[in-house]
Amino acid sequence: MDPRDVLKRPVITERATAQMEQGKYTFEVDPRATKIDIKNAVETIFKVDVLKVATIRVPGKARRVGRHVGHTSPWKKAIVTIKKGQRIPFFEGA
Repeated sequence: MDPRDVLKRPVITERATAQMEQGKYTFEVDPRATKIDIKNAVETIFKVDVLKVATIRVPGKARRVGRHVGHTSPWKKAIVTIKKGQRIPFFEGA
């Protein structure tokens, strides 16, 4: 799997931003990607050393528009811990 296909987008939330101080970065990833795929993708794209990868499947939620009920798509989230002293400048806006 190509590294650019594994990582879809960074997740920028208040909680994810707070975790960046501890060297943890959050990404939306391809649902078929394994932890090893995610680790290799982050190391190749951002040139950092990955220590740990935690994955979570986020379920789709029910959303209403008037009286019609729809659902958001389920997706997969990865929290990547990198080596102390390293950082991913992509998140800091550099």
